[in-house]
Amino acid sequence: MPQITVLNFYMTKHNQYSHLTAKERETLSFPAKLLLSKSLLIGDVLDFGCGFGKDVDLLKVKGISIIGYDKHYFPKYPTKKFDTIICFYVLNVLMQEEQATILMEISQLLKPTGAAYFAVRRDIKFEGFRIHKLHQKPTYQCNVKLGYKSIFENESCEVYVYKHYNQHNRAENTDCPFCNPEQERKLILESATAYAMFDKFPVSKGHALIIPKKHCTDYFQLTFKEQSACWFILNKVKEFIKTEFNPDGFNIGINVNPVAGQTVEHVHIHIIPRYTGDVINPRGGIRNVIPGKGYYKSSD
Repeated sequence: MPQITVLNFYMTKHNQYSHLTAKERETLSFPAKLLLSKSLLIGDVLDFGCGFGKDVDLLKVKGISIIGYDKHYFPKYPTKKFDTIICFYVLNVLMQEEQATILMEISQLLKPTGAAYFAVRRDIKFEGFRIHKLHQKPTYQCNVKLGYKSIFENESCEVYVYKHYNQHNRAENTDCPFCNPEQERKLILESATAYAMFDKFPVSKGHALIIPKKHCTDYFQLTFKEQSACWFILNKVKEFIKTEFNPDGFNIGINVNPVAGQTVEHVHIHIIPRYTGDVINPRGGIRNVIPGKGYYKSSD
């Protein structure tokens, strides 16, 4: 099979050989040195995508309370939340869907007032799949730009800091509860363009909202990419709700304009867990938004 065909074959939604880019080192990585010098490695620290774990070992020696997680090398997934999370050079070897998944997972593992630091390479000249010189496997690399605050950049790398969406003060749309969610609200998870939190007035246990960060009233005015980001995060929220509350079903819906029941002028998608016996007769589901229209007889 020609090399170009092999590479195209692997250009799917993930890069199964991304772990081959992990490097053996004897000293702290540059991002780790930077954060350590600025005293930013606070409290319980997680190195997400730690590779062979050298930063973890060396930071422990320096008195940092840190553990490492890597899907391939240290696969025991963390079971608690952390004050600080570091993620160095991981996003550069992942496809877009994988990048979004990592951002959401880290948002879930971060304490409400914690901070995560992402280091990305800035010296990549070729984007796409290439045959790894050492392993002779097709590995992917790309440049990454995040919508977070940059705290360092040179020709080799850039370091971003991430905090939960509701931990930032914004001057715009101050009267919108979804542009400026209360700091006390618990976020379920967050991606670069959307976030999810529990409904303040839930109709069932686990009732959650998926909210685009862009201030927009009408769902249909979102771009296709923005809409897709909402549905991508909804699938992850569904998994979380299923694990936490074990519902028997779901209703998913969007209210567009006041005539359809929209009360907050910012797009949001409801995911409502349903439980056996929560209503006398659930037949019709969302058809019941118009009284009397929930039940019908098929003409077949």
